[in-house]
Amino acid sequence: MAPISVGDVIPDGTLSYFDGENNLQNVSVHSLAAGKKVILFGVPGAFTPTCSLKHVPGFIEKSEELKSKGVDDILLISVNDPFVMREWAKTYPDNKQVKFLADGTAAYTHALGLQLDLSEKGLGTRSRRFALLVDDLKVKVANVESGGEFTISSADEVLKAL
Repeated sequence: MAPISVGDVIPDGTLSYFDGENNLQNVSVHSLAAGKKVILFGVPGAFTPTCSLKHVPGFIEKSEELKSKGVDDILLISVNDPFVMREWAKTYPDNKQVKFLADGTAAYTHALGLQLDLSEKGLGTRSRRFALLVDDLKVKVANVESGGEFTISSADEVLKAL
């Protein structure tokens, strides 16, 4: 499948997260994004260096600025189970805006066409690093990284597009 690109409608799919009451929730992506302007960004893995030290903190730090430019929600997706995502989210106590969503089987990542085979590194199927700006389910900006790069999917790059 070709990677999602500008002009495409994002596929629907089910992702998981823990709510504020620590209850496991399954949610459809379309229910999170329909009628809204959202940033959907993906990372190769929870607790990995670039993801944990640069990518996620950038969106947390810039969340108010992104919201001031009309972004309703900031959604982080990783091919990890919801328990890992819950623990990872706890490492950012100042986070109020970024929702940590688990794509445990990589089904949604595959639907986006953004899977990355890291089997040689012992990590199995993961997500390519990306940031999508989505307006009412339609992709307006698709910043998808090549290989292990982190050059175009940062919060700063999304801000430039707003």
